[in-house]
Amino acid sequence: MHAQIVLFDGFDPLDAVAPFEVLHAGGTASSGAVTVELVSAEGPREVVGGTGGLALRATAALDPARADLVVVPGASGPTGEGGAPQDETIPALLGRTLTTELPALLKAAMDDPDVTVATVCGGSLVLAMAGLLEGRHAVTHHLGMDVLAAGGAHAVRARVVDDGGLVTAAGVTSGLDLGLYLLEREVGPRIAHAVEELFAYERRGTVWRARGPVPAGF
Repeated sequence: MHAQIVLFDGFDPLDAVAPFEVLHAGGTASSGAVTVELVSAEGPREVVGGTGGLALRATAALDPARADLVVVPGASGPTGEGGAPQDETIPALLGRTLTTELPALLKAAMDDPDVTVATVCGGSLVLAMAGLLEGRHAVTHHLGMDVLAAGGAHAVRARVVDDGGLVTAAGVTSGLDLGLYLLEREVGPRIAHAVEELFAYERRGTVWRARGPVPAGF
């Protein structure tokens, strides 16, 4: 499984680094069955995140034809309250991605049945704002659930939501849970468990899927 983790200006570093480290460790534990790289819509470049100017280097261009898994992080910055400049807020940073090639590349990934698209935190809002989540089950940071629903998605309050070729995770630290779940789903539970032990981290929450009976009385 080859994973591409997308960087864009203002991305949240933890959203990207957490799944990167989990998937990289999974590659080591599986003797190379998993590979992972940082990419951007524009190609190789230094990409400045939204947390203290921390930058990461994208080593390649996002290319769904080369990927089995595409992971989209959210943005980091002020929420829009407290008098922060509006062009520096998380909604503005996410909205700016719509002016790049990223939405078209993500659509190509979502249209390919052989590619899984995954998101952490506000990454699912990028998809929703681009009109790519109509009728899909998804989650995001709890502060953005209304935006997710407004984008046509069925918003589910869960740590990780598996909707087949779309797997979404909630707030920033859920990138760890996302990475471990994807390892379990795609490579196997023994590999996922080995990485979980290595990281001294126990996954949180139940992975939600549209399966089984509908709960009554809730």
